[in-house]
Amino acid sequence: MRNRDELKGRGEQVRGKVRQVVGDLTDDERMKAQGEVDEAKGRLREGFGRARRRVGRVVEDVGKGIKR
Repeated sequence: MRNRDELKGRGEQVRGKVRQVVGDLTDDERMKAQGEVDEAKGRLREGFGRARRRVGRVVEDVGKGIKR
């Protein structure tokens, strides 16, 4: 199950791709560049969320091992 950071990161990536397409269609280099930045930020945030989820799983596994 994805966490909030992963979902928001995915949304930022989509928004960035849309801005890039709009920038291409309108020949707006600034809009296109903003889209590239949004997409990169989204990838970063999604990666952070994925790492956070994995660390949470490891902590849970360690906790389960201690209970035994």
